[in-house]
Amino acid sequence: MSNAAFRTVFGSLDDHRKGSIEIIQGEARHYAFSNIFEVAAKSAPYEKVVVGLNLGYVIETLRAEGQSPWYSCAHDEFVISVDGEVRVDFLKLDQPLTEGEGTQLAGEQPKGRPMGYVLLKRGHQALLPVGCAYRFESARPGVLLLQTIKGPLSVEKWADICLK
Repeated sequence: MSNAAFRTVFGSLDDHRKGSIEIIQGEARHYAFSNIFEVAAKSAPYEKVVVGLNLGYVIETLRAEGQSPWYSCAHDEFVISVDGEVRVDFLKLDQPLTEGEGTQLAGEQPKGRPMGYVLLKRGHQALLPVGCAYRFESARPGVLLLQTIKGPLSVEKWADICLK
């Protein structure tokens, strides 16, 4: 048995490198091999860029910077911070969203009562529950991954993030 030491290196928005894959079958253009930090670095704040797609479900990367608009969804969503520190404020909506798939804009100041907030640091995750509105805020640029269903705010940039 080898005593080789393995070192885990975590990327960040400021310090990342793109890895590679070895194509065994098929063509490179059929693979999305994006570095979420690279995608976020080239994105506008809170632009929801799809980096993973399975049927209608998506993983989106977001550049967290400043304050986002209020969002809502007719189904639960899930967020994880992979870089930085992001506050997530929640409102219990008076009239929850009941139709549509994916993240929706909830308006400038949605009507509802404050539910509190969570502070996400690297590796922390939170449920974005149905029936609420949420807003992200980050003093310094960071990166979020959001699991949801593809919706009107989902941006696909496959030509930019796939292997050539």
